[in-house]
Amino acid sequence: MHESLGTGTAVTISGSWRRSPQGKEQSHELHADEVTIVGATDPESYPIQKKFHSAEYLRTIPHLRLRTPFHALLARLRSDCEFYVSTFFRANQYIRLQPPVITSSDCEGAGEVFTLRPKEGGNALLSGLSAGTDEFFRTPKYLTVSSQLHLEAFVHEHQKVWALSPTFRAEKSDTPRHLSEFYMLEAELRTGSMDSIMDLVEDLIREVSVKVQSSDVGKELLTVKRTTEAVIGIDMSSRTEVILRRWSGLKRKYWPRITYTDAIKLLETASNDTQFEFHYKPKWQSGLQLEHEKFIAAEIGQGSPVFVTDYPKSVKPFYMLPSNVKGIATDDDRPTVACFDLLLPEACEVVGGSLREHRLKPLLQAMQEHRLLPVPRSQDQALGLTSLGKSPEAGDLDWYVDLRRYGSVPHGGFGLGFDRLLGYLSGVDNIRDVAPWPRYYGKCDC
Repeated sequence: MHESLGTGTAVTISGSWRRSPQGKEQSHELHADEVTIVGATDPESYPIQKKFHSAEYLRTIPHLRLRTPFHALLARLRSDCEFYVSTFFRANQYIRLQPPVITSSDCEGAGEVFTLRPKEGGNALLSGLSAGTDEFFRTPKYLTVSSQLHLEAFVHEHQKVWALSPTFRAEKSDTPRHLSEFYMLEAELRTGSMDSIMDLVEDLIREVSVKVQSSDVGKELLTVKRTTEAVIGIDMSSRTEVILRRWSGLKRKYWPRITYTDAIKLLETASNDTQFEFHYKPKWQSGLQLEHEKFIAAEIGQGSPVFVTDYPKSVKPFYMLPSNVKGIATDDDRPTVACFDLLLPEACEVVGGSLREHRLKPLLQAMQEHRLLPVPRSQDQALGLTSLGKSPEAGDLDWYVDLRRYGSVPHGGFGLGFDRLLGYLSGVDNIRDVAPWPRYYGKCDC
């Protein structure tokens, strides 16, 4: 063996592939006749040695951690899951599309967008600040936070569409669940039934998980070496059990569905129990915190994913259809919208979807409430609406209103955090270890 052959060295090996003697862990082994060094490596300075490395350390060298066995396995898992998703949608007559990355508006209305700016004097291309007066596109433009609005433009013609695209959020969150750049799987379809959208989500995730379980990658995930324990973030003795439990929950034939109002009642009852205490007191008007989602997933799902439906209108974006339009009876007069979040046990919210407001006047009213209303056109003045001014991130949404002005149809869709799903399937709880090139607040090294 060449004396300079060490960890990180690229080699070409020729020899014979033989059955291993009895007692060996592997079935076959390579008997080398010749070893040629293709790319030499200084064994002293190579950042990845034959020893334990923490996940935090490996995140500082994302360009090299891709070579480690476990991250190579995650890359194969991502490739396989993209293929499974594509075949699922193809079999169900969906059209795959490529929506734009540069947009004129903030889809979610939260203002957590990256502003696109031309590079000047070597400065950075992207800024989280408001754009100046000298705009490349004449008006401020942003990196997309969702492809939903553009997919809605396609659904009028194609009926069922989907996309898997990069998405960007300028959210200063330093948690294991958030990235500034991640992949979002989104679909839109003509429908007036929220149940049909939830059925689609359920069928999609179940099929992907079943195919992962029967694949070579799935088998490797259950037998991964102990050296990857830091990346996984859980004790190796229980890791296989965790993954199998998650896979088993995804295979269940029916995933429970509960309204947001009923979920809040459940949380309030639990909060009054002296044996259970929430850091954030559950309130109907405040939405669900992570601890609330975990409780709901555990209590209602019992190992299975849980759909929570019909959230308060005040905590959701402008484009969602009111619940009462689709015939849902509510317990009180508090307005809710026809939407859902899918909570996975331990991981919590991974999918969000809704029916879209397809009627012109209600959409304009909702946009008015969110300070997103464009200057009304002459044909809209009869609706009695006037612009109250726009928020700085509102951008140009007049094109989106056109989708309702001209031949609108009932429709809805969902967005699935693809990296979160991969983490759930592989037992990796920190999303920064799932993304090959993780970008998050304060970190974008390569």
